Amino acid sequence: MPPVFAHGRLRLYLLKLLDEAPRHGYEVIRLLEERFQGLYAPSAGTVYPRLAKLEAEGLVTHTTEGGRKVYAITDAGRAELADRSGELADLELEIRESVAELAAEIRADVRGAAGDLRREVRAAASEARHGGATGTGEYGDPGDKESWRAAKEEMR
Repeated sequence: MPPVFAHGRLRLYLLKLLDEAPRHGYEVIRLLEERFQGLYAPSAGTVYPRLAKLEAEGLVTHTTEGGRKVYAITDAGRAELADRSGELADLELEIRESVAELAAEIRADVRGAAGDLRREVRAAASEARHGGATGTGEYGDPGDKESWRAAKEEMR
C-alpha cells in the first residue's frame, strides 16, 4: 500500500488540525483516524516527532495541561497555512480519494476472504455429509455430536 501522506503533507495537515483548535498529540492521532474513517491512524512515532519539529520551526507552540502537551498553531504557522492554501485544498481532495481507495482495497480483500471461507465451508459440509468411502470424514461419523461441534468451532 502506498504511503497515505506524500512527503511534507502530514506536516501541512497537522498545521491545519491545529489551526482548527489547540490539541494534544493523541487527539491529533484520533482526528486523523476519524478523517480516514478508521482506515488509517498514524502512530505516535509519526505524529509526535513532527509536532516537535513544527515547534522547533516556530510554527506551533505547546502548553502542558494535566501532564499532556497541548499544541497550538502560531501566527507563523497560520501564515504558512495561508501561503499553502492551494496545496491544502489539493491535500483534502487527496485524503478523500485515499479513503475511497483504502476502502475499496479492504472491500476486495474481505470479498476474497469471504469467498474462500464459503468454498471451505461447502467442502467441509460436503465431506461431512458424504464422509468418504468409509462413511466418516475428517470430523468422524456424521452422527457423532462431538465431531460436529469440533467442525463448527473450526469454521468459526
